Amino acid sequence: MAGMLTRALVAALLLLLAGCGDNRQEQVAAQINKYSQLSESRIASLGEQLQQGSIRNAMLLEHYAGLLESQKPALAPLVKQLALDAGTDGALYGSLKRRLEEAKNPANFIDEETRLQELENLYQAADPALYNDLLSDPVNVLADMSDGQLARVNAISRESESLANGADDLGPGSQLVGNPAYGQWQTNSNGTSFWAWYGMYSMFSNLFNRPVYYDNWSRGRNYSYYHDVGRYRYSSPRDVLQQDKVFQQEKKRFDSQGKRFDSPYAKTRSGASGLSRQSSQAPSSRPSAEKPKFRSNYGKDSSFRDSRSRTTRSVRRGK
Repeated sequence: MAGMLTRALVAALLLLLAGCGDNRQEQVAAQINKYSQLSESRIASLGEQLQQGSIRNAMLLEHYAGLLESQKPALAPLVKQLALDAGTDGALYGSLKRRLEEAKNPANFIDEETRLQELENLYQAADPALYNDLLSDPVNVLADMSDGQLARVNAISRESESLANGADDLGPGSQLVGNPAYGQWQTNSNGTSFWAWYGMYSMFSNLFNRPVYYDNWSRGRNYSYYHDVGRYRYSSPRDVLQQDKVFQQEKKRFDSQGKRFDSPYAKTRSGASGLSRQSSQAPSSRPSAEKPKFRSNYGKDSSFRDSRSRTTRSVRRGK
């Protein structure tokens, strides 16, 4: 009798747990459907605002680009490429569209909750205020390329920033190093990782006059909006996995030499100024215990990124 009662209780408990699991799955599925529609709508709306010229830093980017093209005609191809970020043909907006297409396919994610998180992040990333702050990186690249003729936005001066962070001078364009919209980390034959720009952005290599190696960049990088504020929103799970893979690879190389190697995100760099309330409240990274989960269906397909060519623009005053 007691045995029959125990079995009945166990069966009832299993049914209850199965019901809870089904309810959770239904809730996640409903949220995925909701945020898929919301994200698609908001990304489309952001595109319209970019085309209408209602995003402040996008307009500034175009203005800066026009001024810098006149000031330094030799840099015109690179400047025009950066200026594309003022519209819907740029690397940054293209990244949002690419991630949305990937998020529509459940096969790209290890589970539905991770897929939901990506859709929620996309919804936030397409917020006009956040996106306006994101554009401060290409705007400031053009400002730095102007030799102090154009003012930075949402960031302190280049000199103050370097002093505050004890950063190395990696040259113009350093704010974009490590941002998967503009290039990727590659590894040479001796196991050292270096930054490889996409398409026309490779002109930055001529400005740097030397490759940017991951270990030097990791230790001596300066502030950028993407890395110090926006990485959580503006990186896909695949991007984060790739970034972590490069770090672990470099750490292993340093460990083999008996040397310590810290993550480039071990500390937040100083330099932000006048960011929106949305950026101030947004998380800059995933919780350390949270591992991004993403299937590698797209992992070997770099055609979208490799085909990118983008641009940036300029206005007037200090470094």
